[in-house]
Amino acid sequence: LEKNMRYATTNSCQEFEVYYQPIVDISRPGDPCSGAEALIRWNSEAMGMISPSEFIPLAEYLGLINPIGSFALKEACHRCKYWNDMGHPEYHVNVNLSVVQLLQNDMKEKVREVLEETKMDPANLTLEVTESLAINDMKRMKRILSDIKSLGVKVALDDFGTGYSNMKRIASMPFAIVKLDKTFTEMNENDKMLKVVKNTISMVRDMNLRILVEGVETLESFKEFKALGVDYIQGYYFSKPLPMEKFVSEVKRVNMD
Repeated sequence: LEKNMRYATTNSCQEFEVYYQPIVDISRPGDPCSGAEALIRWNSEAMGMISPSEFIPLAEYLGLINPIGSFALKEACHRCKYWNDMGHPEYHVNVNLSVVQLLQNDMKEKVREVLEETKMDPANLTLEVTESLAINDMKRMKRILSDIKSLGVKVALDDFGTGYSNMKRIASMPFAIVKLDKTFTEMNENDKMLKVVKNTISMVRDMNLRILVEGVETLESFKEFKALGVDYIQGYYFSKPLPMEKFVSEVKRVNMD
């Protein structure tokens, strides 16, 4: 796996592909698709399709996540700029950043270079960091994320609910969006869980942050979160992550064409 990954990264990341999963803005009439999360996939010439849960941790361990992440960021920004130019100026793209990428001394400049190269509106780019990353060395992370935010991009806290961060820590960081982990979609199992979800949403709202719920798979779950007043929904109820060509054709039912 390591040998083939090193080959793939030195070969201009040609074996990697960016998939897109629609993000639906349920705060707007008609629940339109407002963009997508960009997700990296690896179709190895030697081994076939490799699961992200298998290759991403290895890429981080080997330090190869930097070229892979740069490839994903650039591809996603090119694609978003195309959508914006083709009549959808409001579409945005979410891209994940790993701790290895963030700790690069020139991460801000790398993001700036991609924005300048693609001529993408920075306001349409959201960079996601995980909850565990955000609470590790808070002072340093706040500085790094603030530097990135100064470019005009948004920063989102991903997987909220899986770690140990509290509202005070979240409020001190330059987040614009909080993504509730898919475990929150189990809210209909009992009244106690529903109360936790309601309280969490209320507290995030009090910090003037937008809320995205990921992992929504059923109509029932969709209706429950819509009633709770979250901003965005993402999950298999609308679409699984898709290659770019299929993404454009398959998500017409969520108002993308």
